[in-house]
Amino acid sequence: MNRSPQYHTDILQDRYGLKAAAYLSAGTADLPYDISERLRAGRAQAVAARKIAKVQTIAVTASAGAGSVLTWGSDDGFGLWGRIGSILPLIALVVGLLAINTLQTDRQVQELAEVDSALLTDDLPPDAYSDPGFVQYLKTTL
Repeated sequence: MNRSPQYHTDILQDRYGLKAAAYLSAGTADLPYDISERLRAGRAQAVAARKIAKVQTIAVTASAGAGSVLTWGSDDGFGLWGRIGSILPLIALVVGLLAINTLQTDRQVQELAEVDSALLTDDLPPDAYSDPGFVQYLKTTL
């Protein structure tokens, strides 16, 4: 009982057509005869054109039915390669975000190591490191 999206689209189009026809038919009782005849002829032409289009659509669907071998019998149009192709961008995005996070973390660690090595190699007394003014000076100059 698995129906295709085309079947649901056809049902929705038919419902819309019936509603539009009902609204149009409701207002035709008050129209003069010549206008109602032109509308009747226009409807007949539209119905004739719709039947031709439906026959052409069915013929195209029937000829495309042989392509189901290429999609390995899936009903939704996505075969194995289609599913892989839709997942690959997501995988690439996750790998890219992880790489960016790793690079930024490494850069921050390297900057902190440079500050620590500069402080440890500098000639300062040990009390200078506990001074709040010196910490503020380091934040503004580095």
